[in-house]
Amino acid sequence: MSRVVRAALFQTAWTGDKESMIAAHEQAAREAAAQGARIIGFQEVFNAPYFCQVQEPEHYGWAEPVPDGPTVQRMCALARELGMVMVVPVYEIEQAGFYYNTAAVIDADGSFLGKYRKHHIPQVHGFWEKYYFKPGNLGWPVFDTAVGKVGVNICYDRHFPEGWRALGLAGAEIVYNPSATSRGLSAYLWQLEQPAAAVANEYFVAAINRVGVEEYGDDDFYGSSYFVDPRGQFVGEVASDKREELVVRDLDLDLIEQVRQQWAFYRDRRPDAYGPLTEG
Repeated sequence: MSRVVRAALFQTAWTGDKESMIAAHEQAAREAAAQGARIIGFQEVFNAPYFCQVQEPEHYGWAEPVPDGPTVQRMCALARELGMVMVVPVYEIEQAGFYYNTAAVIDADGSFLGKYRKHHIPQVHGFWEKYYFKPGNLGWPVFDTAVGKVGVNICYDRHFPEGWRALGLAGAEIVYNPSATSRGLSAYLWQLEQPAAAVANEYFVAAINRVGVEEYGDDDFYGSSYFVDPRGQFVGEVASDKREELVVRDLDLDLIEQVRQQWAFYRDRRPDAYGPLTEG
C-alpha cells in the first residue's frame, strides 16, 4: 500500500499584529485541509514579526509558554478540528530569562507531541538572535505523527549538517525547516542546502521562508518555499519570491526506502572514523 502524504506549507508577509497573523495562518490551514493536506508547517516565529533585525527588550513580549501558551493551545484545537498534523514555530519563554526559538509539533488529534528548540543561534547584522534566544537543549527529536515520522530544523540550523543527520538517524521521513531569510548571499544557498540535506539523509524536506519587507529591517524576505524529495528534486514548483503562497504537494514516502536501497549512505557511514569531528 502506497504511503502518499499530502503535505502543506505556508509562506506569508507580516500582517502588522499577532491576531491577524494567527488568523491568516488558521485560514491557510483550513484551505490546505480542504485540499486534502494532512500536515502543514508555518514559518519561523510565525505569529510575530522577525524582530531579530534589532536588539530591543520590548520584543521579549512576543514570547509565550509552549505548550501552555495561547497560540499553541489555539493551534492544538485547530489541528483537532481539521484532523491535521501541525508544525508551529513560536518564540518560547520557559521561565524568566529562559527564551528559545521553538517549534511545537501537534498531532492530528490535537495532542501536543513535543517541541524542537533551535540549536544554532546567529549573531550577525540583521540576525541578532543571541540577544533573544538561548541555544536549543532538547536534541533533534523525531515525532511519530499520524502521517509519519516528522522532524524540525529551524533556519540557521540548515547550515550545519549534524542536525540533518541526527534527524535521519532517528528515523525522520519529513523534516520541516521554518525560516526567516532575507535577500543576499543566502538566496543562492536557499536553493542548494535543503536539497543537498535531503539527498545526504534520504528524506523529504519542507523549506519555508517569509516574504516581504518588515518594520524592523530594510531587506525583504524572499519566500521561495518548497518541498524537496530524497533525490534532491523539487516536488512541484518553488513558491513565489514576493507573495503569500500556500504550497500543497503529494509526498510519496515509499520513495525513501527505494532511494536508501539505491544509495546506501546509511549502510556505508563510518561513525567509527568520525570521532575527531566532535573534538574541535
